[in-house]
Amino acid sequence: MAELRPDFPLPRHVAIIMDGNGRWAQRHGWRRIRGHESGVEAVRDTVEAAAEWGIEHLTLYSFSIENWQRPRSEVNALMALLRRFLVEERPTLLDNGIRLRALGRVQDLPADAAEVLRETEALTAAGDRMTLRLALSYGGRRELVEAARRLAERVAAGELAPAEVDEAAFAGALYDPEMPDPDLVIRTAGEQRLSNFLLWQASYAELHFAPELWPDFRRRHLLRALRDYHGRERRFGRVPGAGSADSN
Repeated sequence: MAELRPDFPLPRHVAIIMDGNGRWAQRHGWRRIRGHESGVEAVRDTVEAAAEWGIEHLTLYSFSIENWQRPRSEVNALMALLRRFLVEERPTLLDNGIRLRALGRVQDLPADAAEVLRETEALTAAGDRMTLRLALSYGGRRELVEAARRLAERVAAGELAPAEVDEAAFAGALYDPEMPDPDLVIRTAGEQRLSNFLLWQASYAELHFAPELWPDFRRRHLLRALRDYHGRERRFGRVPGAGSADSN
């Protein structure tokens, strides 16, 4: 819809904590998995809008490392939903020039889900309009620990001097060194916390907390968050008006 197209510069990278699926289902008297299923519609509309509007990177917090602690029946249902989503959305990804990438401990996923994920990554590898990352079995603290361990192993092996371990080296040891830092992090359902999401990368991100539960989130809500972002001054530790530049 033309009236929902932004007419201002957009952030390069938007990351979203998709919260509220379970509460949405409970409000309707349904099982929690129904909320996750309905959340797919929000994912589809948000992804399509982001690609249409020219956002280069979109990262969705899809399954945290803590989510493995949920009841086995819910985890199994979520993995089945992931497999179905990856297959059914391939035409949408390809038609919109969207490259899919996973962020997190893919090795933790069931073998069949990991296989479908890798197939979808390969099929969409040529997408050059937007990169969509699904954070799966992801935890910010675990990512930092594993990055530190990789650097320690390189130092122990004589490949890297301790003095060479700087911010650039650390960023290069993260799950996806090619991923630019998010400019804007959106969280739905009114909660105001990062929940272990992109702790290193989101250091200077702007935060927007949307009251809508994720299954109710649509492109108009994304546009509202983008407009909120556009109205802010990103200072990166500088004083106001001192020539700070954002990533637009």
